[in-house]
Amino acid sequence: MTDPDADLLRALHDEHGDALLAHALRLTGGDRQRAEDLVQETLLRAWRHPEAMDPARGPIRAWLFTTARHLAIDAWRRRSVRVGEIVTDDLPEPPPHVDETDRAVEAWTIAEALGRLSPTHREVLFECFYQGRSVVEAANRLGVPPGTVKSRTHYALRSLRLVLEEMGVTR
Repeated sequence: MTDPDADLLRALHDEHGDALLAHALRLTGGDRQRAEDLVQETLLRAWRHPEAMDPARGPIRAWLFTTARHLAIDAWRRRSVRVGEIVTDDLPEPPPHVDETDRAVEAWTIAEALGRLSPTHREVLFECFYQGRSVVEAANRLGVPPGTVKSRTHYALRSLRLVLEEMGVTR
């Protein structure tokens, strides 16, 4: 930004900033942060479109107020189409306390079930799920084609489900 540009923005802000902020506060329902953002974006638009500052086109303040109104409407439309936006001052609830005993029993049960699988099924599950490797990475580590990893993973999960059912574990 050159000095004349900075001077123009400073002059616009000095002359119209207070009125524009009051207008923006009304447009945003009193949300000061959004209002300040709206003023900033409006002044940025004025800087990008210096032709709008031509007095022959009408009062500058009217253009600024209209631009701020359009920006506020656009922002409202963007927020209204978002799914699940929640505005709250409340802190989120802490996560529920996890009982370490339950986690230990679950880990022992899974270890027992994995121990009942064939070594090839156990190793493919270890590579893909416990190590987090992709099919290609697991295939390279195990020295088999990727299709074999996919097939073994499918049958290993079926076997694991059956073993867990035999152990009395239900979903």
